[in-house]
Amino acid sequence: MGGCFSFIVLFGRFHPPFTVFTVFTVFTVFTIMAKRIVILLLLALVGLGAGFWFGHRSQQSSGATDAAVAQLLATRLPDLRGNEQAVSQWRGKTLVVNFWAPWCGPCVEEMPDLQALSTEYGSKNVQFVGIGIDSAQNMIAFEQKVKVDYPLLVAGYAGTDLARALGNKAGALPFTVVVDAQGRLHYEKLGRITPDEVRTALRPLI
Repeated sequence: MGGCFSFIVLFGRFHPPFTVFTVFTVFTVFTIMAKRIVILLLLALVGLGAGFWFGHRSQQSSGATDAAVAQLLATRLPDLRGNEQAVSQWRGKTLVVNFWAPWCGPCVEEMPDLQALSTEYGSKNVQFVGIGIDSAQNMIAFEQKVKVDYPLLVAGYAGTDLARALGNKAGALPFTVVVDAQGRLHYEKLGRITPDEVRTALRPLI
């Protein structure tokens, strides 16, 4: 008994304070680490799930865009002289397609810039096309005041459906898209587009 007491005293005198503190500290550290590991694992799982969701959503959007570009390239519309024009005739070129209307102020303001850009990029396999959301009569009256040498096609108000398919969910004007030579949607802009924005969009494609 004395030996046991001596051992307890010896153990209690030299070791218990250190041992209890150490065990408590280690337990606390492991508890904190375990919580952090669980949190990190949960965050990782959430991140993977979000990545899959956004990736899947991106693939769906890409498919919708491809379908919209295919719809654009399959479109046939009359020009201002009444001759039917197939957008597919410019397949293999970089297309800058501008949806506009004579009654749209920003459209009218950007038209001279687009005309100048069409001339600037005419020798660089870039084709500008204007798709008018109005009647041929109104577009002809406009063209007599503002000369444009790139094709102006008459879509009427049904042209807003094509613009929406290409990303113009608001259905507003002007709306401009750039389609690369491989038939992929490269750029879109809702609202008046500046020459610098067009040049920046075209730079990697020419």
